[in-house]
Amino acid sequence: MDSHGQDEQQVVWAVVGTDIGPLMLAATRDGLVNVVFHATDAVRDRSLDRLAARLGGALVEDPDSPLLAEATHQLRAYLAGERHDFDLPLDWSLISGFNRQVLRELAAGVPYGTVVGYGDLAGRVGQPGGAQAVGAAMGANPLPLVVPCHRVVESDGGIGGFGGGLETKRKLLALEGVLPEPLF
Repeated sequence: MDSHGQDEQQVVWAVVGTDIGPLMLAATRDGLVNVVFHATDAVRDRSLDRLAARLGGALVEDPDSPLLAEATHQLRAYLAGERHDFDLPLDWSLISGFNRQVLRELAAGVPYGTVVGYGDLAGRVGQPGGAQAVGAAMGANPLPLVVPCHRVVESDGGIGGFGGGLETKRKLLALEGVLPEPLF
């Protein structure tokens, strides 16, 4: 904790409408901390409860917060095909250990328009044979889209799982030109 009397963590959040449904964005003073798909009222409330339990402090709805406004702008530009990467400060405090290592490698090493296999990503972080652990790390990703877990696929060509749903994963991979656009 810092010594400026600001030990109390404040988390700002907002729900943003997008082409792939409502997203809940949350940020601390250190950066974007959480992106949640399908942010209906019930999902939003569960996510806020989890954030309060994990991070403590006050949760404040503030779509006009500069960080959330910028994150919203960048996410919408990405989903419109106008932006290929994100330039946002990230708060990694919701994830640690192997999962954080894998997600940082994914964020740094798997650019727009490319995919990586679960096993390949495990090898990149020195855990060959760790494909299942990588799958678990993707499922625990608190920052989907920004940390692009949709770019991790099965080595046999299968699409793999996705917390945002397979239809959303297919849309994102089609947006990035990795998959053909669905016909219907």
